[in-house]
Amino acid sequence: MIGWRARLGFMVPPGNPTIEPEMMALAPSGVSLHFHRMDAGDGVPGALDNQDQRTRAMIDSLDAGVSLLAMVKPDIIVVAHTATSYYLGREREAALLARLSAATGIRIVTAFGSVAAALERLGVRRVALGAPYSAETTAQGRAHLEAHGFTVVKSDNLKGVANIYDETAERAYRLARDVDVPEAEAVFLSGTGMPTVAVLDMLEHDLRKPVISSASAMMWHALRRCGVRQPIPGHGRLLTLD
Repeated sequence: MIGWRARLGFMVPPGNPTIEPEMMALAPSGVSLHFHRMDAGDGVPGALDNQDQRTRAMIDSLDAGVSLLAMVKPDIIVVAHTATSYYLGREREAALLARLSAATGIRIVTAFGSVAAALERLGVRRVALGAPYSAETTAQGRAHLEAHGFTVVKSDNLKGVANIYDETAERAYRLARDVDVPEAEAVFLSGTGMPTVAVLDMLEHDLRKPVISSASAMMWHALRRCGVRQPIPGHGRLLTLD
């Protein structure tokens, strides 16, 4: 596309105040970012109660939302909601992406698909999982990782969460420290609503292993799929790899 190295589209949950600034902080020069909100129906965005119900509503809104986002002609569209994949499971996630891609003619990936690609690139099979979700949704995340061939050596949800969108990078740092165990080859912080990118470098220094989040994996995967291989230092090892 004339004037741009890549154009990235993101389907994001309503009420999420984190994903846009985190993606903008990571995007290299010459990459344009475009966002469209999914519809979660009734309820409080980011709250842990009725999370599955809101996820179903967001999935139902994807066809219309992706069609609108496709009008800016992005090179790739990322469904920036990790729990969507956990709720759907492997087969239904693949079917959803195939249908959306066929309808728009645009490559469409998920936050979780980006995470799986990132773990593969890092050579990681044994991972520790931390999430700001309910215990039930965190268990879905563990099962989804294991369905893709990863061994989850420890998983836990962040305690005391009233609303995911009120969480801080400091709490994300503590969650990563809490779920890390010696057997883990890397730590994965799930969820696009909890700030993470500001503490990834610090965590890698302190834990002496790769630490990725949904946000860092989405940006790395989207850029690499579009042929942009510029290293992005300061936010974890993953973003320096081709």
